[in-house]
Amino acid sequence: MTLPHASAGHGVRKAVVPAAGLGTRFLPATKATPKEMLPVVDKPAIQYVVEEAAAAGLEDILMVTGRNKRAIEDHFDNNAELERVLEAKGDTARLEAVRSVTRLARLHHVRQGDPLGLGHAVLCARAHVGNEPFAVLLGDDLIDERETLLSQMLDVRARYGGSVIALMEVDPAQIHLYGCAAVKPTAEDGVVRVSGLVEKPSPEDAPSNYAVIGRYVLDPAVFDVLARTAPGRGGEIQLTDAIQELSSLDSPGGPVHGVVFTGLRYDTGDRADYLRTVVRLACNRPDLGPEFRSWLKEFVKDFTATLPESDLEGRRLAA
Repeated sequence: MTLPHASAGHGVRKAVVPAAGLGTRFLPATKATPKEMLPVVDKPAIQYVVEEAAAAGLEDILMVTGRNKRAIEDHFDNNAELERVLEAKGDTARLEAVRSVTRLARLHHVRQGDPLGLGHAVLCARAHVGNEPFAVLLGDDLIDERETLLSQMLDVRARYGGSVIALMEVDPAQIHLYGCAAVKPTAEDGVVRVSGLVEKPSPEDAPSNYAVIGRYVLDPAVFDVLARTAPGRGGEIQLTDAIQELSSLDSPGGPVHGVVFTGLRYDTGDRADYLRTVVRLACNRPDLGPEFRSWLKEFVKDFTATLPESDLEGRRLAA
């Protein structure tokens, strides 16, 4: 696999992908299938995340999983029987697609055990990561493969040290859905200094409309902080609380900078966002997009024609 986005000299080799959540918003589909393995077009969501890490030059990836997540490990492993069948059929395209998954990176797995939050999941990676800076990629946020967000974050870490988080400006009315950063400008366009973090604040209490999205490059000092971080919002150990401590001026793991992302991001966090992600990525695919867009255009036209006028007027007002 080529690594078109890989950064040189950033000093980060490892990535952590937390994948231990129960996926309750997708029940009953996730009763026996990990949420991370739900297909987004023809690849599971977690494969997009691993491909992103590999494209940024991170070749050592630890997945923090939980019970009933064996399918994740199997997906990135060899499947000799399937490969023999595809080879016998002469189906070289699908054979390469199956084999390429196993060559993306060196993959490791550890179980979280107790569902004590994102901060605890990251802490489970301590023995594997050791005393190195590392990236964390959350599977609910898919970043378009044409974007270079993670590589930019790695470069910012190389220049400033400390930790780096990805930020996105959101409607202030939506900030309660995210971790929120208090920021100060830097001399670099699109890079800010993070002076504080609040987990899911009310709009009136939010220090800004900069929301934290699911990409982090963290100094290993975060492990000591997480080890003493008490459960916060929701009774869970919050990664946001630990990064808040790193952002203080005298923190050994600081400073914390933010890269403001304005590119293409796909949210698979709930059912409606998941469906929108599938449609958008299918529309962008060169092999599927032309036919699918044509069908979608006709579907919307026919569907709209069947709606009562009152419903159409309500939709126009909502838009």
